[in-house]
Amino acid sequence: MITTSLDDDKAENILTIPLQGKSAMADYMVVASGASSRQVAAMAEHLEFKLKQEKVDILGLEALRQADWVLLDANDVIVHIFRPEVRDFYG
Repeated sequence: MITTSLDDDKAENILTIPLQGKSAMADYMVVASGASSRQVAAMAEHLEFKLKQEKVDILGLEALRQADWVLLDANDVIVHIFRPEVRDFYG
């Protein structure tokens, strides 16, 4: 559902990284890019809304104001949404 939401919002370079057995923090990490801060913020807000509709607890939503890089902690899945330049910088 997360990757579908990001894809529907025209996210680029969506990458799903399995963390099961590697991290106690989450089972998956999803990384995606948006073309602008506005798109990054919109994707995060849409995803938060859809997750809440599915009764998924959102444990954190960070950096939405600046929206160069947004982190959404959906318990078993951590989502990072970057502007392309910021994603390149952090590699």
